[in-house]
Amino acid sequence: MINTLLNHLNYPTILFLMLLESTVIPFPSEVVVAPAAYHAAAGYQNVVLVVFFATLGADLGAIINYVAAYYLGRPIIYRFARSRWGKMCLLNEEKVERSEQYFDRHGVVATLTGRLIPVIRQLISVPAGLARMNFWKFLLYTTIGAGAWNCILAAMGYYLHSIVPEEQLNDKITEYYDYIKIAVLAIMAVAVAVYLIKKKRKEKIK
Repeated sequence: MINTLLNHLNYPTILFLMLLESTVIPFPSEVVVAPAAYHAAAGYQNVVLVVFFATLGADLGAIINYVAAYYLGRPIIYRFARSRWGKMCLLNEEKVERSEQYFDRHGVVATLTGRLIPVIRQLISVPAGLARMNFWKFLLYTTIGAGAWNCILAAMGYYLHSIVPEEQLNDKITEYYDYIKIAVLAIMAVAVAVYLIKKKRKEKIK
């Protein structure tokens, strides 16, 4: 079924697959957004709409996680992570704990920055729900973070159309995606360092 959907990347399919990617069901966004943008560069779709529907799907998936965590609470979420169903979704207690720790360290802005970090990206909405973060603030930050990530993937796919034939697309996406991950993590590390330095300076002034 998934392969069929990937071979027919229209806007509803992009929305559906990105919804899955943003829940606890593991699904790599780069195999959706980048190929869709590649086809947009060939004139089959509109790249702006690709990003729009990808971001809408990411928002809907994140809302599902947020609402589930908000109403079910920590014990049930962790019980699910330890269950057979959780393992089928490649979810475990360690991943949930890691997302909670990231949220605790960075506060509500983690729902924005966390969307740019592999593994954390799919689960950052869970600690937001557990912490009962304001829904509209959660949705705003999620949209900005997911939109930024989808723009990066779309730019990669759009660019690849000019340099590789379609039969080499998946290999090139994997190659470029590794570089993107390293670059994003480096930028995030610098941003966090700058934030901590400014915070310490403010504390000294007080």
